[in-house]
Amino acid sequence: MNARPVPRRTRILTTLAAVLVLVVGAIVLAAARSDDRAQGAPAREAGSTGEPAAVVRPDSHRLSDPPGARVTLVEFLDFECEACGAMFPAMERLRAEYGDRVSFVVRYFPIPSHLNSGRAARAAEAAAQQGHFEKMYQRLFETQAEWGEKRVAQDTVFRNLAAEIGLDMAAFDIAYNDPRTAARVNSDFDEGLALGVAGTPSFFLNGEKITVSGSRDLAAALDAAVE
Repeated sequence: MNARPVPRRTRILTTLAAVLVLVVGAIVLAAARSDDRAQGAPAREAGSTGEPAAVVRPDSHRLSDPPGARVTLVEFLDFECEACGAMFPAMERLRAEYGDRVSFVVRYFPIPSHLNSGRAARAAEAAAQQGHFEKMYQRLFETQAEWGEKRVAQDTVFRNLAAEIGLDMAAFDIAYNDPRTAARVNSDFDEGLALGVAGTPSFFLNGEKITVSGSRDLAAALDAAVE
């Protein structure tokens, strides 16, 4: 039996739908790559220097890095992401349990639709420049409900957190507003895109992207890796 010809109108609508998907995808990607760059941060594309994308860089932030650790868990996160916030207490428990055997690494992946996620990452990076990344990392998640999902910039909140954890505020202000700080955040984001990160939290175990539905899956993956 011969197949019935597809009506011309249907073919046109199908083509338009396909084009729309491509356009939307391009817009989303462009928005992703432009997050925080409107504030003057220079772009740094992953692999732009000829290097392939890497799951861990020498300047990646390590929450724990025991000598001789054979296992490395990397989390690409967004400080404003509710799922990341929900995972935070579990990550703290896992760090307490496995921190003497596993390197826990954090990388930035601020979702463009979250107005303050890039700012929060810059606050964490500014704190890192004073040796207090972990304190800011913890306070950002502990206070997420207070500043997350707001439609106005929360710079004052982040500055108050910096003062709370005892940072040199003049140095914090300079670092927070320095385009190089935003560029550092963007470099993680761009590399995450190159590695296939599409949402947060995303995890890599010993360089391989893993899919987990919760802290139990993550603990099971760590158990298997440290055996």
